[in-house]
Amino acid sequence: MERLVAWYRVSAASEPVVSLVIANLIPLVGVVAWGWDLWTLLALYWAENGVIGAYNVLKILLARGESGGPLALARVSRVATAAFFSVHYGIFWVVHGIFVLFALPMFAGLPSLVIDGFSYDVAPIGGILARMDLVGLGLIGMVISHGISFWFNYIRRGEFRRATPAQLMVAPYARVVVLHLTIIFGAFISMGLGTPFGALLVLVVLKTALDLALHNREHRTLGAG
Repeated sequence: MERLVAWYRVSAASEPVVSLVIANLIPLVGVVAWGWDLWTLLALYWAENGVIGAYNVLKILLARGESGGPLALARVSRVATAAFFSVHYGIFWVVHGIFVLFALPMFAGLPSLVIDGFSYDVAPIGGILARMDLVGLGLIGMVISHGISFWFNYIRRGEFRRATPAQLMVAPYARVVVLHLTIIFGAFISMGLGTPFGALLVLVVLKTALDLALHNREHRTLGAG
């Protein structure tokens, strides 16, 4: 119990944690009630990376941590760092998207259509197996969740006063890489099992738990001081 209290005191505000859990419940409900498949889940988690990157650009521009130079130079540094991050992270995000949306489904094999006893591979429009309309629905929750975290943790708790552009430049990568390596590894296991209902639930729950742990770690670091 004492550990839970200590975790709460050093972690992010309770509102962002609650919103994060609620946002992650959307794909959970999607799997249980709406029949979301593996590809839709992976596409949603990839799209969430774009949201994380966009909010990080705002964080860099608002960062007021020690810059070690004149105010005008600090402003230029923030803008330059934000621009460089946008290009660097953008390339990373696009390549990751190509892997999730195209390469991984091709590796797993496209669904087949049987006509007159012959099996034909069927590629959806653009070769994307994910239901992008459902991805958009889930993404709304992700945008709201990360927005709440941005407001309560970064602005209201004053993390922007301690964060530096250099620190924020690399901050999202640790979370994104660890999180999505775990998700992709779980996806391979799900494909190996034929993506059963239980495997998809485990994937969503694992992602939520890891997301909470990484969220706490990030804001414990930025909130120190």
